[in-house]
Amino acid sequence: MRHSRYTYGSNQYSFGPGGITPAIKGLIWTNVSVFVLITFYQPLVIFLGLTPAAVFEEFWIWQPFTYLFLHGSFGHILFNMLALWMFGVQLERLWGTRFFLRYYFITGVGAALSTLIASLLPSVFGGPVYYSITIGASGAVYGVLLAFALYYPNVPILFFLLFPMPARYFVMIIGGIAFLMSISSTGGGTAHIAHLGGLIFGYLYLKQKSARQGFGRGGLRAEIEYRYLKWKMNRLRRKFEVHSGGRRDDWNQPVH
Repeated sequence: MRHSRYTYGSNQYSFGPGGITPAIKGLIWTNVSVFVLITFYQPLVIFLGLTPAAVFEEFWIWQPFTYLFLHGSFGHILFNMLALWMFGVQLERLWGTRFFLRYYFITGVGAALSTLIASLLPSVFGGPVYYSITIGASGAVYGVLLAFALYYPNVPILFFLLFPMPARYFVMIIGGIAFLMSISSTGGGTAHIAHLGGLIFGYLYLKQKSARQGFGRGGLRAEIEYRYLKWKMNRLRRKFEVHSGGRRDDWNQPVH
């Protein structure tokens, strides 16, 4: 990944964001510890995993929080923790530990709420979801991916570890996949509804937060408006075949 924010000329890449930050370190160690624990005592999955029937009928209201720390296989926890490290470290450095943790758990619990709501819908997936167990930090990780794409939209990410693409397109693709899989009956056991919920809750939270106090350079809303205006100006340039003075960041300068 390239780690400088909103840069265009650099061709320097590295694997991951560098040193680990406190919240990411704590989350990874907690997830790994719980994974080892449930490996030796599987009944904890039933007690701590998210089962809508247990939440609504038995009032196991802790499950929308505790399911985030459970993973079903080594590959499951490996890829979740790898993504959390690669994309979460940069956000924690930007936001600070307290806000990052708040955002992480809001998206994770929001993903759980999406699953609970979907389980009550009279649809093809309502019944199966109601009695199934959802585990894993994927919903929160999807929220982290969304935030990373909003703040660092042009940072290249390797799609399927092969094809580089800007972060904003990467999130659009995985969001579309999560949506299509969540409305189908071929989810294959993956909690696509939770993935989609993590994306939605992450976007809504950042949107309302930026409206109240803003982030970074003028706030998230200002950044999105800037990107849209820049795209619109570039489109008009191509349409009328005008050219700037030669710099890629001077789109708002006089043209000739």
